[in-house]
Formats: sequence, C-alpha cells, structure tokens
Amino acid sequence: MKYSRYLFVFLMGFFIYSFLEVAGRGYTHWTMGLTGGIVLMVIYTLSNRPATSLIKTCLTGAAFITCLEFAVGVFDNIIMDWHVWDYSGLPMNILGQICPLFSMLWFMLCIPAYFLCRGIHRRFSR
Repeated sequence: MKYSRYLFVFLMGFFIYSFLEVAGRGYTHWTMGLTGGIVLMVIYTLSNRPATSLIKTCLTGAAFITCLEFAVGVFDNIIMDWHVWDYSGLPMNILGQICPLFSMLWFMLCIPAYFLCRGIHRRFSR
C-alpha cells in the first residue's frame, strides 16, 4: 500500500510542476516533471514526520530542491546542452543553474506542497 501512495505523490508532483512550468513560461522539459515528482515525494516524507513543522519542512525542502536543481541543471544544461533553463542573468547564480531568488521561490512553493502532502497523508491513512 505504501508504494502506491508514493507513486501517487510522485505523479502528482510530476504533473503539478509540469503544469506550473507550462503556465508560467509556456513550456517544460520531461526532466522537470521527474524532478517535480521526486521533490513532492521528499516533501511528503518530511511533512508527515511527527516533529517537523511547516517552516522546517519548507527550509529543508528549499535546500533539497536547490541541490537537486543544481544536479539536474548540470546534467541537462551543461553536460547534455539541452538549454532547459539559464539563471546566468540573475545575481549570485552558480554556473547559471541555481540562484538565491529561485531558492526563495522554492521555499514559497513548499508551503502549499506541505499542506497538499498532509492532506494526501490523511486521505491515505483512512
């Protein structure tokens, strides 16, 4: 039963993040869907630990997303040369793959993700 729960959460993250990218910038890349699915599974796990608060989940989630974004960015944009995104024009970026502005955005996106994951957990726990 737990595997189906994580599959459900992964697919929610895949499709929600893909939708947000298409709505926000007009397109997405399949690796962003995979990344969104992985991220939501991590937030799901964090948000349902007994001693984890919203703020702690968001801070940990934003740090995880930023690290994963860097890894995926190096692969997608530098190694594969797919040009999925480029933060080169933003201040304090690292190799054009991550920057503080988007780390703050990831923190903010973790807030609704936290509540979504708590709701999914309650629904599956019935």
